[in-house]
Amino acid sequence: MKINPFKLERYFAKYEFTAPYLLSCSDCEPLSLRELIALADNETLALWNDLKLGYTESLGHPVLREEISRLYSSIKPNQVIVLSPEEGIYITMSSLLQKGDHVVVTFPGYQSLYEIANSHECEISKWIPKYDKGWAFDINEFKNLIRDNTKLIVINFPHNPTGVTITERELKQIIEIARQNNCIVFSDEMYRFLEYEEKTRISSACDLYENAISLFGMSKSFALAGTRIGWIATKNEEILKKIAVYKDYTTICNSAPSEILAIMALRAKDQLLRRNLEIINKNLGVLDDFFNHYKNEFGWKRPMAGTIAFPKLISEMKIDDFCLDLVEKNGVMLLPASVYDFDGNFFRIGFARKNMPEALSHLNSFLSSKK
Repeated sequence: MKINPFKLERYFAKYEFTAPYLLSCSDCEPLSLRELIALADNETLALWNDLKLGYTESLGHPVLREEISRLYSSIKPNQVIVLSPEEGIYITMSSLLQKGDHVVVTFPGYQSLYEIANSHECEISKWIPKYDKGWAFDINEFKNLIRDNTKLIVINFPHNPTGVTITERELKQIIEIARQNNCIVFSDEMYRFLEYEEKTRISSACDLYENAISLFGMSKSFALAGTRIGWIATKNEEILKKIAVYKDYTTICNSAPSEILAIMALRAKDQLLRRNLEIINKNLGVLDDFFNHYKNEFGWKRPMAGTIAFPKLISEMKIDDFCLDLVEKNGVMLLPASVYDFDGNFFRIGFARKNMPEALSHLNSFLSSKK
């Protein structure tokens, strides 16, 4: 199997640890170890202090799988496999897809959600939102993408990079179409629980459909990207078995310390989500003011959930040139749409870090110098 370079990750590899101001981060302000341990209960503190750094259970720590299952309405601990989020995408796609299969995927999106299917020589149809309608996804357009040979439907809500989501009714329509056409649904839910209004939160796909696979993890909503802990949840026993068998050829098992830290965070879920949403909402207000001030230079479609948005540069200057000029002259990293294989003068901006206003001020200085 030949796979293309992961453009977004290669871009981050070049600038993430050299640019002073990161304005495209998708994770929340990372927790320190001290902060997280301060939130731990007696049981998890004991697990941490008595931890032996040996191999762990391949499917994940039983206590962790129990805590994960509590995030869903109908998922049991034995219907969860713990792995890194990217690993979950890679293993699931590689386990399920074969040459000639048809895949429908939300687009633009995280490259592995479609690139792995592409590397397996699948046919791919992209469900693209309407920018002039606030990046809205049209469910009727989705219906028209389904074929007789559609094997997999890949959705990602809240959506990376636009920050939009769909309604519960629309999700159920997708599930019903999948059921009628005997399709599997892979639902990337990495930004779940970061909805700005709780009423916009939709169900997890794995709770609604026996052939749905939900991906979630600690990287975004729980501010623990460095633990590399995520999971797959599904009621389909055959799919679970395939993923478990494949995992023996990737990580085999997870990091012992990371699993305990993840248990701590899940038990402190309410405090962590409240903390992260406070940072997001504060920074969104700053961005609203910024884009209102520069309304002739940028198109701003306010997101509904998550940590990122996808504004448009209104200029004859290409977004790739703009981002390169910005990072080289002012040390501010933005992600151009090209890293998503997406046409247009769009860029990803992140706003869940505490220093976002400082980074934005340097973008402001860059813009001022252009006048």
